[in-house]
Amino acid sequence: MLQVSKIMPQGAGLAPVLLKRASTVELDWDIRQKSRFEATDSLGRQLGIFLPRGTLVRGGDVLVAEDGSMVKVIAAPQTVLRITACPTHGTPFDLTRAAYHLGNRHVPIELKPDHLKIEPDHVLADMLRSMHLIVNEVSESFEPEGGAYSAGGHGHAHEAVATVAPHVHGPDCNHGHDHAHHEVQPVAIQIHPHKPHSH
Repeated sequence: MLQVSKIMPQGAGLAPVLLKRASTVELDWDIRQKSRFEATDSLGRQLGIFLPRGTLVRGGDVLVAEDGSMVKVIAAPQTVLRITACPTHGTPFDLTRAAYHLGNRHVPIELKPDHLKIEPDHVLADMLRSMHLIVNEVSESFEPEGGAYSAGGHGHAHEAVATVAPHVHGPDCNHGHDHAHHEVQPVAIQIHPHKPHSH
């Protein structure tokens, strides 16, 4: 087994010709968030990966084996929930609200300008649909943001979820809604004047 203990994030500093010669290895998110694992590269070589604890392996990173050979990491497609705003009754701000609620539950989440991605969870899917969002199960690569969970945190997907009144959509939507709109209540913020320090 070929040992790997070095990683070059996104192949930084490597000439394109070297990257073209590198073998590849496809890994899903479950594997890429581990610092110790075994894998088989595109040349059929068995790799034993031993990276510093807490290392996250991303698609595009390059692993360097003990013999100096390089292995480019490809983020393998996996089942994820793709979350988009409803074009008829929602707004792009709905995605911001969703990211906030998912972040509160320490859920690994991939942020994109027009959609979010999380690992499958029916409780979270129901919560998101109740927030005017469209949730579809797809097979895509998953590159969640770095955050608290990257150091061994865990999800709280099955905590009690605040219920939002559902709203009903037309025949082209994949989720149910009624048209009740909830008024946003202002929040008072008190700002204390800064007193100069005396020396």
